[in-house]
Amino acid sequence: MSSNSRLRTLGAKTAGPGHPVYVTGEIGINHNGDLENAFKLIDAAAEAGCDAVKFQKRTPEICTPRDQWDIERDTPWGRMTYIDYRHRVEFGEDEYRAISEHCAKRGIDWFASPWDTEAVAFLEKFDVPAHKVASASLTDDELLRALRATGRTIILSTGMSTPKQIRHAVEVLGSDNILLCHATSTYPAKAEELNLRVINTLQAEYPNVPIGYSGHETGLQTTLAAVALGAAFVERHITLDRAMWGSDQAASVEPQGLTRLVRDIRIIQESLGDGVKKVYESELGPMKKLRRVAGVVAESESADREPAAV
Repeated sequence: MSSNSRLRTLGAKTAGPGHPVYVTGEIGINHNGDLENAFKLIDAAAEAGCDAVKFQKRTPEICTPRDQWDIERDTPWGRMTYIDYRHRVEFGEDEYRAISEHCAKRGIDWFASPWDTEAVAFLEKFDVPAHKVASASLTDDELLRALRATGRTIILSTGMSTPKQIRHAVEVLGSDNILLCHATSTYPAKAEELNLRVINTLQAEYPNVPIGYSGHETGLQTTLAAVALGAAFVERHITLDRAMWGSDQAASVEPQGLTRLVRDIRIIQESLGDGVKKVYESELGPMKKLRRVAGVVAESESADREPAAV
């Protein structure tokens, strides 16, 4: 399988073998409907070295079950119905124009997870580098077909999904332009339920598809382990403060942690190498100083010699 068949275009960047891990800071709705919060999160992601930030886009009347519309709940803005709350945390076209301009100024891409076909049409007004399918939407064939029709790269999260459901979603989307993400859809997810080796399982089952990781755990170590296992794409929820109001905040990474995460992802990927054992030039000095017995001639030297006559 050619490594080129496992490359995906995300705007001006490429994800897949031989390319840097594509790192996305998932803002989601952690902005709590406040554009200034969104700008601060974009700034934190840009300063940390992320490639993109991601939002969530819903049409509340479509995505909220009718029997939940009028249920009242406590929110940071007082007590309101659930449908009013869903509207309160959604950005409209003006806000996304401002987000797009701010991202361009900071040199970082943005895209979103549309939760319905109207949201797909909304996001298509912008030149986003990709669309994301949330794990909750993996079985929504109508949404998947609408996303496939855009022709953009589709990033598919696979949390709370069976292998059969994943295979069906891949059939609906087609495998030529997708990137699969292993995920566990618990917020926050327990270490013993992350099952990071599924990354390798997906790599084996979908050899022509780059495999990434969408993490909802606390801490950074397990996301770094996903990179060591070969994740070509990494997504983590980000927040200004994990104590902020909202269901995703506790499973999110604060700005200082995000900076460490991106730094360590870059170091780990650089350290993985190509898997070919070799003697580095930097080792020749220590070899000469420390080895008592010279040993066999290095392969690189012997390969240059003519074979002895028989």
